[in-house]
Amino acid sequence: MDTVLNVLRRSTLTRHTAGALAAIAALYFLTTAVGPYRDLQIAQVAYLTCAAAGLTVLTGLGGQISLGHGAFMAVGAYTAALVIGHWGWPLAAVLAAAAGVTALAGVLVGAVAARLHGPYLAGATLAFAVGLPGLANYAPLTDLLGGQNGLTLVPPIPPESLGATFPLERWQAWIACLGAVITLFLLANLTRGRFGRTLRASRDDEIAAALAGVRVARLRIAATVVSAACAGLGGGLLAVVATLAAPGAFPLTLSLQLIAAIIIGGLGSLSGAVWGSLILVYVPTWASDLSSSSGLSHNVASNLPLAVYGLVLIVVTLAFPRGLHGGLRDIGGAVRRRVLTRRDRAPGSRGSATTSTSGPTTTHPGGADEAIADQGARPDDRGDAGGRGERLRR
Repeated sequence: MDTVLNVLRRSTLTRHTAGALAAIAALYFLTTAVGPYRDLQIAQVAYLTCAAAGLTVLTGLGGQISLGHGAFMAVGAYTAALVIGHWGWPLAAVLAAAAGVTALAGVLVGAVAARLHGPYLAGATLAFAVGLPGLANYAPLTDLLGGQNGLTLVPPIPPESLGATFPLERWQAWIACLGAVITLFLLANLTRGRFGRTLRASRDDEIAAALAGVRVARLRIAATVVSAACAGLGGGLLAVVATLAAPGAFPLTLSLQLIAAIIIGGLGSLSGAVWGSLILVYVPTWASDLSSSSGLSHNVASNLPLAVYGLVLIVVTLAFPRGLHGGLRDIGGAVRRRVLTRRDRAPGSRGSATTSTSGPTTTHPGGADEAIADQGARPDDRGDAGGRGERLRR
């Protein structure tokens, strides 16, 4: 057992592989235990996790603000719809094409935005998020992209080996969850290597990174490409799950929600992307169920989900400034330290046993016996000059 733990501690690839396999097993049992509606919610969390994880690399690790990831998801969704509709490729090839085409779009956007910072970069990506979905309504592209109604997809048919009555929603959830696990696995290994270290260095101090030999502009383009590919995969999974790619599915609010997800979950943490995606999906649903069962008027009930959602975001931000992932790690560390402290203070513990080392006892005039440890002469006890010399040597 100790050998396995040592291997997991030392090998990042082995640790991430074990985590991915454990996540796949957990998601398998979870999807088989819930109904079709919950399966669709799990699929929604999965494709949002892909986009949020890519945004974490760009914004959390690279320090580049992007408000255009909703548009990257639109590129991936329309690519998947066009490839399925015109060529009928296998699903794995369709999703790979969605990620690849979106990565090419990321090259263009990254090349333009590589020299921009702060509000200028946010403005450029905001224009990209607002303008790109509107191309579907552009007259020369209406026949190709379907206009306002978008493009419909044939839902993925479950394999015959799963049975004729296998739920389609569960199969869609499996596809989306597998894509999310693969995305997190690849990004976790990528950010733990040289790419992640140089990206953090350029975020912390761009000038120092450039003096150290890092090509900051090229690095930012690479980060944009990686982030865009993840968002494109998320968009392709969205199209597969919803069987539709339409402009209305990629509004500006989607990009803002992805930003909110990585901030609430924990900026710079891939686990935080998962937490943020869970909040994006389940908090509005829970608020809607609460408003529908509260018996309030129509006007109040229609606005209650938005109010509850905003309240949850405010509370989480104030309670956990480093995000949910950072807050949970802090709580876990505090609990662990308290447990260790109580164990050390407990009578008969190892700490108390080591402090009660007995030596020769001497009887004081008061009659009490006291253990005196056999201690050697300290260096500072050898005179003032000897003590100063020993402290200098230390």
